[in-house]
Amino acid sequence: MPDHSIKGKTVIIAGGGKNLGGLVARDFAAHGAKAIAIHYNSAASKAEAEATVAAVKAAGGPGRAFPGDLTSAAAVEKLFADAVAAIGRPDIAINTVGKVLKKPMAEISEAEYDEMSAVNAKAAFFFLKEAGRHVTDNGKICTLVTSLLGAFTPFYSSYAGTKAPVEHFTRAAAKEFGDRGISVTAIGPGPMDTPFFYGEESPEAQAYHKSAAALSPFSKTGLTDIEDIVPWLRFLVSDGWWMTGQTILVNGGYTTK
Repeated sequence: MPDHSIKGKTVIIAGGGKNLGGLVARDFAAHGAKAIAIHYNSAASKAEAEATVAAVKAAGGPGRAFPGDLTSAAAVEKLFADAVAAIGRPDIAINTVGKVLKKPMAEISEAEYDEMSAVNAKAAFFFLKEAGRHVTDNGKICTLVTSLLGAFTPFYSSYAGTKAPVEHFTRAAAKEFGDRGISVTAIGPGPMDTPFFYGEESPEAQAYHKSAAALSPFSKTGLTDIEDIVPWLRFLVSDGWWMTGQTILVNGGYTTK
């Protein structure tokens, strides 16, 4: 049987410099990952990415940071090419990149829609494409989506709507890469306790989301904490390899499908 542990594996994490991606990088290093390629978007997030690299190195595994705006196919190709040249072919590829916009449909401009589609759908598609080309046989691929895919709600049309295609990208990739033993999954967290959430929500909406999940009273923030998502990611790219082509909503009972 192939080895499905994290230990000794090479990992690439898009959006791995901070927030959930940064915690995943630290966690995988602590679980013995051999090397981790940590992608960050721009100079604005470089310092946080470098801090994550330092934490990975302190845990005993080589870490390298790679910048890039992944809204072009060429940038995603370059990320994988640079990472493979630096640390070798990845056994595990995780994409945490995403952008949130909460706004009525009637007020969303074409430029805003195009940006949401580029970040949430296009980047995810080409990340899956390049992961399929570069991930080793019996590798693992996982993309972050959103639990709003299971919601019936206004104002998130451009966010949930541009994350929704990733469900089918995941199914198609699972079928196309399955003959190499590669599992492909997506995780949809509930509203997470990160700066992205607070930047989009009014105080009243924040209060609602902090009480909306069935398990909200048992969360330190009432929201989905990034620490709640990391074990699921770790499981799906290790012992949970038999789960493939699926989108899992991990949200404490915020929504269901």
